Amino acid sequence: MYCILVTGIPAAGKSTMAEVMSERLKLPVISKDTVKELLFDNVGFQSRAEKVKLGIAGMEIMYYVAGQLMKVGQPFILENNFEYSSEQGIRSLLEKYQYSALTVTLTGDYKVIYQRFLKRENSPDRHRGHVMNDCYPEKKENNLNTLKAKTISYENFVCGIEKRGFDAFCVDSRQIKVDTTDFSKINMEELFSQIEAWKEEI
Repeated sequence: MYCILVTGIPAAGKSTMAEVMSERLKLPVISKDTVKELLFDNVGFQSRAEKVKLGIAGMEIMYYVAGQLMKVGQPFILENNFEYSSEQGIRSLLEKYQYSALTVTLTGDYKVIYQRFLKRENSPDRHRGHVMNDCYPEKKENNLNTLKAKTISYENFVCGIEKRGFDAFCVDSRQIKVDTTDFSKINMEELFSQIEAWKEEI
């Protein structure tokens, strides 16, 4: 049996891609960010340390659900910003349940995607739990539309990608890289052809 990992650099379009793939392939998606948003809304945090703990809990919940699907032989999609430190967790599941994994990595022109990252962080559509680091839900006196996200520099954006391996991460040796610099130029039919070819090989 198999699973597909949708990963890549921040703001590359992982959530959107995972949903498109889910609809086309008729597979459930487990998204760590969605799990984190539920934790943010229902548990909340009062410090950066507490937020980090919720992030770790989100990862553990994601792996738990993945393990349950693997137990019954269900193919699925995992969407997350997998990095070098994530390798052992997912590899243990693959080995335990004898699953094959295809890593679909979204990347592109770092400068273009960095601008997309900045726009996303300041978008009213972005879940505030991802934006805030010290307190969520936000205190009423601070909950103003004028609040903007604290963003990182382009240099730190690139450094984080390279150090953490956001567009290099791969388990089980099979990776498809998708350039999302310009969404309109993505050949989705070619991507799905590659996925189908991989499925026939395993």
